[in-house]
Amino acid sequence: MANTYKKYPWLALSPWAILGSLVLLAPIAFFLATSSINKDKENMTRLLVEKGAALIRSFEAGARTGMMGMGWGGVQIQRLLVETARQPDILYLVLTDESGIAVAHSDPVQIGNKHQTTIAKSSLKPSEGVRWHQVQMEKGGFAFEVYKRFTPIAAGKPGRGRMHHRNMMMSRRGLPKDSNLPSLGIGRGGQQDWCLPYLNRAEGETRPAHYIFVGLDMGALESAMVEARRHAIVMSAGVLLVAFAGMVSLFLAQGYKLTRRSLAKVRAFSDQLVDSLPMGLVASDEDGRVAAYNETAEAILGFPAHQVLGKTAERVLPPELWNLTERVVRGGTVIEEDLECETDRDRALPLRVSAASLYGEDDSFWGHVFIFRDLTEVRRLQQEVERSRRLAALGSLAAGVAHEIRNPLSSVKGFATYFKEKFKDDPQDQDTAKAMIQEVERLDRVIGQLLEFARPSTLKIKPVQVADLVQHSLKLVEGDARTRGIKIKSEVPSGLPDVLMDVDRMSQVLLNLYLNSIQAMDKGGTLEVKVSRDEGRKVTKIIVADNGQGIDPADLERIFDPYFTTKPGGTGLGLAIVHKIMEAHRGDMKVKSKPGTGTSMALLLPDTKEEDHHG
Repeated sequence: MANTYKKYPWLALSPWAILGSLVLLAPIAFFLATSSINKDKENMTRLLVEKGAALIRSFEAGARTGMMGMGWGGVQIQRLLVETARQPDILYLVLTDESGIAVAHSDPVQIGNKHQTTIAKSSLKPSEGVRWHQVQMEKGGFAFEVYKRFTPIAAGKPGRGRMHHRNMMMSRRGLPKDSNLPSLGIGRGGQQDWCLPYLNRAEGETRPAHYIFVGLDMGALESAMVEARRHAIVMSAGVLLVAFAGMVSLFLAQGYKLTRRSLAKVRAFSDQLVDSLPMGLVASDEDGRVAAYNETAEAILGFPAHQVLGKTAERVLPPELWNLTERVVRGGTVIEEDLECETDRDRALPLRVSAASLYGEDDSFWGHVFIFRDLTEVRRLQQEVERSRRLAALGSLAAGVAHEIRNPLSSVKGFATYFKEKFKDDPQDQDTAKAMIQEVERLDRVIGQLLEFARPSTLKIKPVQVADLVQHSLKLVEGDARTRGIKIKSEVPSGLPDVLMDVDRMSQVLLNLYLNSIQAMDKGGTLEVKVSRDEGRKVTKIIVADNGQGIDPADLERIFDPYFTTKPGGTGLGLAIVHKIMEAHRGDMKVKSKPGTGTSMALLLPDTKEEDHHG
């Protein structure tokens, strides 16, 4: 037995000592795990709520545009609802009346049936935001349901009248407006169209109450939570095991040789454990030097381990990270925060950091440990949700602009034309009238661009030869380029496979990029178009590059935002429309630019099936 203890000295440790160490460290591990899991759950829940809210606002904007601008009824709203519900991760989309009966449903078979969700509808006001809850599906599983009061027409605005709706429907069918036919607004099975009270509501009349429910797939949330739990458990286990390994090494200090051998074993075990962590880990010793630095930390911070280990941690780590040690020492607890750390890569790196101090049994200070995770991808998802929210708001704005501005503009243009004809003999009045007409037409074009950006993209997909598309689009700008002294180069290999796309919309994308490049080269230059094929990724790439003035780095993240422009006469909708068309094609855009050197725009078009563009 004595030989066994000499060979395996850790067997001589008291089980109570090991148990006591675990009891001391377990609260830290539990705190780290629960804090990380709760934050991830809150973030994912918020993302789902914002996604559902953006979807509801987008659907209401489309319904409002159709009902107020085109006299839509229940049939058209049902079609819009079915198309909207085809987006990924949407289980169902339902419109119900006050009694819970479905008047429109993404599954048309369910129309007329009672929706399974029961809520206090009387407490939902038109101005109130969305609510959410988890519901048990009839076929098993759970859905994340977001719901609110359905408001297709803004509060305080009466309907456009039965006769207006009737005349629009007859005009659409090619019937005379005053034809003696039964009253419109009759739905399937002889039931009155539920939209009719909105269209025919008079001033002061009570608006009907309808409610919209969006059921989102919780698979992504559940997968994220499983991954978060796994990461939290591994992170906590890492901290627990590293600290426990340090305590064990102290218990085994029975002699210089034995201690040295034990520390070597523990170090080998700790290094392997730390390197396998899916999060960055940096630990400093009692002298403030970096003692542990895993591969994930190398990837996140950008410093190789051989340049960091043994160096003073305060000098090599980002200041925002190291400054946490003062608060850890003062508070004596674990600190978990989200930080923006400056790195040598000239960008702010978002990190979620857990920092703690390590002490021995005799309260001797061992050092500090930092565990962190890169939040860049999480922030990107949050920005996409925010962009979707802004686009939904823009859709509502577009509907209002089209309804409230276009009709008065037509009247102004008519009066200007009238005065132009009336005062033919007065050149000054003629010039004034012409200027008025031109300005009205300019405003009408701006409104048209806004509506084109706001309305859902409808693609006419067919196989297209990319080479023919590029050559044809370049011919359209040859004259403009020649006038400005700009050379055009193109590299289009032969034998490229056809790509499914809407040829008109993609021509619009290319022309917009060509014109932007031409306008960026005031003193001449070269417009270069390259087409390539990545068979591994099944992607066709089109690169439009110029050697113009380039884009300021501060503006790169905003170039696809609506109404952002650096051109004195620009509307800021060109690249926003380009980005929307690429999203409709399931494609992506990559931008590289340097002031004074030029800009390169890469269009990535993946191979897809035709039905994918309608899903």
